[in-house]
Amino acid sequence: MYRFLLTRQWVLLTLVALLLIPAMVQAGFWQFHRHQERVERNELVAGSLAADPVPMAELTAPARGPAEEDRFRTVTATGTYDAGQEVVARQRTHPGTGAMGYHVLTPLIQEDGSAVLVNRGWVPAGDDPTRLPEVSAPPSGEVTVSGRLMRDETPENSGIRERAGLPEGMVMLVSSEQRAAELGRPTLGGYLELTGTSPGETAAEGEAPVPETLPAPGHRGIGAHFAYALQWWLFAAFVPVGWVLLLRRELKDRRPPQEGAETPPEPDRTPDPGRAPVAGARA
Repeated sequence: MYRFLLTRQWVLLTLVALLLIPAMVQAGFWQFHRHQERVERNELVAGSLAADPVPMAELTAPARGPAEEDRFRTVTATGTYDAGQEVVARQRTHPGTGAMGYHVLTPLIQEDGSAVLVNRGWVPAGDDPTRLPEVSAPPSGEVTVSGRLMRDETPENSGIRERAGLPEGMVMLVSSEQRAAELGRPTLGGYLELTGTSPGETAAEGEAPVPETLPAPGHRGIGAHFAYALQWWLFAAFVPVGWVLLLRRELKDRRPPQEGAETPPEPDRTPDPGRAPVAGARA
């Protein structure tokens, strides 16, 4: 009765089922790992934002970025802005409106001659993407800045592709390593995402606006990855159940009638004497 399982239709159906089960299980584990990573990142961000501020030089050094556990820590640095070496990072969206703009990157030169790359915030893009946006000059003289310690952007961790032939003063990635080569001086690894300046940064009337400070990264939601993992595992469980149901239906359709089962009566073929014979019928 089970020889039909060797037919092409059933062989293909069984192979598809055998391939779907591990694929769905693997997809569920991938979503579960994403859930765990999100939870761990949330804990890291929350702990780093709550930690006491420390000098940035304690957590990074030239050609050495921050450790994973030090990301998002509140750090400080003291020095003088080098406005002549300021650049903007292209294609950055406003965190609230989604408008396209730039991040303003200005090096802060410390007393020992080393530089700190400071992301001063977001400014809107103009009508011409080849022209630098109008940005208020950074404060002159010595300032102390505070902000979140971030790792350098790369194409791999940011998804941003490098581009050649950009207009002067524009970059694609926020990278202390790249800026160190342009500055010609040691630059602390990673960069400082500005949240405060002492003395404060203000713009005089009629001047270009001060870059908007970027908000703290969200760290509360954990997404729907765990629910997606459960869905994939349920789908994997339904595959063998569906295969068995199809098998049972096929067996039922192929099963011969049982002995003693009632069979439908044969139709009565006795001629009706009251019915006129059909023309042309044989006597």
